[in-house]
Amino acid sequence: MLPQEIIRRKRDGQRLAAEEIAAFIGGLAVGTVSDSQAAAFAMAVFFNGMSRDEAVALTLAMRDSGTMLDWSHLPGPVTDKHSTGGVGDNVSLVLAPIVAACGAYVPMVSGRGLGHTGGTLDKMDSIPGYKSQPDLALFRKAVLETGCAIIGQTADVAPADRKLYAIRDVTATVESVPLITASILSKKLAAGLGSLVLDVKLGNGAFMEKSRDATALATSLVEVANGAGLKTSALITGMDQPLASAAGNALEVRNAVDFLTGRARDPRLETVTLALAAEMLESAGLAPTHQDAARRAVDALDSGRAAAVFGRMVAALDGPADFIEKMETYLPKAPVEHPVRAPAGGFVTEIATRDLGIAVVALGGGRSRAEDAIDHSVGFDRLLPLGAEVAAGEALAVVHARSQDDAERAAAAVLRCYGIGPARPTAKKAVLRRIGPREA
Repeated sequence: MLPQEIIRRKRDGQRLAAEEIAAFIGGLAVGTVSDSQAAAFAMAVFFNGMSRDEAVALTLAMRDSGTMLDWSHLPGPVTDKHSTGGVGDNVSLVLAPIVAACGAYVPMVSGRGLGHTGGTLDKMDSIPGYKSQPDLALFRKAVLETGCAIIGQTADVAPADRKLYAIRDVTATVESVPLITASILSKKLAAGLGSLVLDVKLGNGAFMEKSRDATALATSLVEVANGAGLKTSALITGMDQPLASAAGNALEVRNAVDFLTGRARDPRLETVTLALAAEMLESAGLAPTHQDAARRAVDALDSGRAAAVFGRMVAALDGPADFIEKMETYLPKAPVEHPVRAPAGGFVTEIATRDLGIAVVALGGGRSRAEDAIDHSVGFDRLLPLGAEVAAGEALAVVHARSQDDAERAAAAVLRCYGIGPARPTAKKAVLRRIGPREA
């Protein structure tokens, strides 16, 4: 089958057979389909969509482009979580060790930044020595010994998705339900999971800004995953503001370690993390009820067990053995810190969250092209949340930048993102809805 004929059929709105999709994705994996053809295919899918059967076929084709992992030798359930992406979303860094501390195994295969959203893999690359893309032997060893491992796709796991993922990032084809569904689930199916929980973001910092779109994506993910034999549910969570008070790779790692050790915990981050942890533990069969699962997650966090798991995971993947204790000596720091002063007093009434993410990319904390290098030290921290009261001249955030010029441009961008008004806005829930197999 000629790749251009498959592209033409999808361009013209025709339904592709599973064999055509498998041939195209197989060609992408081995190099007989070019990047330009993959970009054209992604754009055709973006505009014309896919049926549920096509989305299943695309997911399975990308899964089958590489190795399927087998965790049957582990003495506990294997589970994972995936987020559709947001700003200040460092949930994975704290969630995986919480769930592992409760007796589950979490082989978390994560991605790099996509568009305005930060990537879990880019955050972990802030840690010196940490092997975010180990070989499979080290990955398996780390999971067995510590209970979790946060890594990127290896050459063996869903290689076709890795190629298409990078192409989508730089061709404005990210916000497509079938492409997002297949990208997420191909990795998770290849990871050999027993259960999966999805965090589907909704709001002005998410790929899905409207409730109906987020619900459609969550439903697609749940339907396709369960149809492929993977027990899956989804939580729809709010992304109308950064989830953590930091946005930027090393800054979010610092925030995550502070969260795990109890030095500081952003309230919305805690709410979302514990809700996902409870969902994972109940789904994995480690707790008889949601209430019991929530209690176990809180205990793992507050007892320090989760922080200890994170430290062991970092060491197992060749990061510093004392990273938790000496984080500040290891994480890269930007040479310029610049506070963003509020122009007037009042309450934070709105945050243009997507634009904040774009501002991190502009600082060098994300990619404009697939081959771009990242500066892990730059970004924002001490970001005020919605509803915070601020006086004129007080800091809305602190910019971490490579130069004073960069810092001033970023500060101007932050000011454009924040709205300040005389009245405190009504608080919005962090966890909005659950979608399970019976609802899908």
